Amino acid sequence: MDTSTQNALQGCVSSLQSSMQLLESSINILDSGVSDYPRLGKVLQTTRHFELVSEHDLTTAQSTLLSEIQPEVSNLLSRVETSLDKLERREKSLIAKAELQEGRLAQPSRVSQGSKSPARNTSGAGGSNNLEELKMQQLRQKKERLSYAVGRLELQASQRQRQLRKSMAVNDSGF
Repeated sequence: MDTSTQNALQGCVSSLQSSMQLLESSINILDSGVSDYPRLGKVLQTTRHFELVSEHDLTTAQSTLLSEIQPEVSNLLSRVETSLDKLERREKSLIAKAELQEGRLAQPSRVSQGSKSPARNTSGAGGSNNLEELKMQQLRQKKERLSYAVGRLELQASQRQRQLRKSMAVNDSGF
């Protein structure tokens, strides 16, 4: 082998070595730049924290929910109103009964006190006086019963008027 060929090959080998060093340096630079890529991919990944919904979808969902809930709420309200009306009627009925019973309990005590009074027993017509007093007591009791019945009927009439107004209001509001 000739020296000139050897020199030429020596120049090729040194050029190849310098190219290899340059390539190794480039690989190191690229490796340091790319080694952090998985972490950067995770950091730069977009995450949706809130789902955006269109206004149309939102109003549709609201109207669907309203159409499902509204009949149930109306039903529950009517049941509550009916129960309250029943309780109110019962309360008024019990108050009226209590007043009637108080009146009945108060009447016999007055009659018995009146018959024991000496002025009534000394009169000559004591038997007719007692009979008139008994009739008056019966008339008072009848009056109390009738006033109780009238009160009950007035209560029923007002209840029906209220129910009619409620049904008219419900029909007017579109339920």
